[in-house]
Amino acid sequence: MDSLKNTSIAHSWFEAFNAHNLEKLLSLYDDEAQHFSPKLKVRHPETKGFIIGKNALRTWWQDAFDRLPTLHYKVTSITSSSDRVFMEYVRTVEGEDEMLVAEVLEIKEAKIIASRVYHS
Repeated sequence: MDSLKNTSIAHSWFEAFNAHNLEKLLSLYDDEAQHFSPKLKVRHPETKGFIIGKNALRTWWQDAFDRLPTLHYKVTSITSSSDRVFMEYVRTVEGEDEMLVAEVLEIKEAKIIASRVYHS
């Protein structure tokens, strides 16, 4: 049953992200959630790509939504288990090449406790 709940969380994640609804997106996360992203590492090298907590997530995503108003993720695959979701999607931004992305969400007690982004 948890895998179905986790699939639902993933769908809610995409819905909130694509609507650029920061508060709804953050509501899916634990207060001390950890996040890793290669884009974060490039944009803010001091983080080494790793941030912790909702405040850091809020700052990161608000910046992305402000800089990239056409940012959108097109889901290609969601695979869930009892404690994680593996998501594949296409990142699109007007004026940029599409990017294939994979992301893992670790979930505990219906909250995302960690997320890791992978792309080339």
